[in-house]
Amino acid sequence: MKALNVSLNNRTPSLLRDFDWFTLLLYILMVTAGVISIYAASYDFDQASLLNADEFSGKQIRWIGLAGILAFFIMLIDPRMFETYASPIYVVTLILLLITPFIAHDIKGSRSWISFGSMSLQPAEFAKCATALALAKLFSGYQFSLNAKLSNYVRAILIIVLPIVLILAQNETGTALTFMALFFVLYREGMSGLILFAALMAVTIFVCAVKFTDSTVLGMPSGEFWIMVAVAVIITSMTLIYERTLRVVRNVFCGIAAVCLACWALSAWFGTELRALPIGLGTIGVTAAYLIFEALRTGKRALLIPAATAVLSIGFMFSVGAAFNHLQPHQQQRIKVVLGIEDDPRGAGYNVNQSKIAIGSGGFTGKGFLNGTQTKLKYVPEQHTDFIFCTIGEEEGFVGALTVTFLFLAMILRIIHLAERQPTTFGRVYAYCVASYLIFHFCINIGMVIGLCPVIGIPLPFFSYGGSSLWGFTILLFILLKIDAARKRKRV
Repeated sequence: MKALNVSLNNRTPSLLRDFDWFTLLLYILMVTAGVISIYAASYDFDQASLLNADEFSGKQIRWIGLAGILAFFIMLIDPRMFETYASPIYVVTLILLLITPFIAHDIKGSRSWISFGSMSLQPAEFAKCATALALAKLFSGYQFSLNAKLSNYVRAILIIVLPIVLILAQNETGTALTFMALFFVLYREGMSGLILFAALMAVTIFVCAVKFTDSTVLGMPSGEFWIMVAVAVIITSMTLIYERTLRVVRNVFCGIAAVCLACWALSAWFGTELRALPIGLGTIGVTAAYLIFEALRTGKRALLIPAATAVLSIGFMFSVGAAFNHLQPHQQQRIKVVLGIEDDPRGAGYNVNQSKIAIGSGGFTGKGFLNGTQTKLKYVPEQHTDFIFCTIGEEEGFVGALTVTFLFLAMILRIIHLAERQPTTFGRVYAYCVASYLIFHFCINIGMVIGLCPVIGIPLPFFSYGGSSLWGFTILLFILLKIDAARKRKRV
């Protein structure tokens, strides 16, 4: 019996035994459902076969076959090679992104596709894998800690930002934004939650400042007015969190209230119109100055956080207009349509409007395979690529849309599970990078289709037509599966 136990405990790790077959099953289900959806989206009453090489579905099957070959060769690579060559792969990818605008053809204003005969590939899709490897390599360094020193933050952020800058130079805003998902990985590895809170505040301020400009409150746009009110509430709440004694909190709250009451009384006394802008700026400015004074006097540097929050929030609020005007006209139009500022069903809002009609018409169980009227009559542009989800919603209804959602949820949760069982920092960080990409793509793509997000050209992984996206996510996923299959071979 002892001999049997020893043999079981000391068995040699096996790729077939340790491979995560459940994730592979999810992958096969998703790419298969993707091909069927692409066939339904591009079907044109011509009785073309699903396997027809001239149809989008036939071309996608070819891409899937080549992706399978890529996956096979990835599984033959020693997993230690990914960590060893992570930095060179990242550098080569950056060089490729740098030269792409000079050798790529102009396609709808974007120079991001490199042609190889009849085949075109988008290097930006493969840059996701290279960036994930580089970030995992950085965190796996000897005694590396994100919060150990400021330079570690700078190095991590540079790894993420460099491909973003190069992809923006190709006029591929949507693809560039997907790299922002990696900041969730930084949060998992110790980044302060204040940074995510700051990002949330920035988005909220941007939306309010852009959307609520028509009406005014006390002489200033209502959006800016309520932003200033929210900032006053936030800095009071943050002061309460970082200052355990009530003295400073009381002074901040009473000071804000006293200034507002005094201004109201003076305006009523002299019969002048109350102006919110100078009152708000003065109140928040004095409050921030007081918090800085208290921080310097008592040595409680945490009080600098609400002070900095106040100053940066107001500064960002006044810069939103310039930032918005810097966007391209079509980008401004899309944001305005999403925020409900403008109604443009025949222009910038056409895709989203038709997509919502298609999904809504599907009802609970859908119209049936190949029976979608919006799909068959080609009312939704790009319905086999970025808007593939509307085909699923129309033909398979709420049931089909929910099934796709569950497939993505299952894969994301499974990848997170794989991440948490990795014995190495490299494996864990890389796995979280893969999960972050999937979460971002899924949420933004579905948000685009149902009108919750601006249309920025982000495909639905494994479902949308396209070889670059499919290959990119296949490489991402199978490198993770190879690393996970070898997790028992070494412990760190």
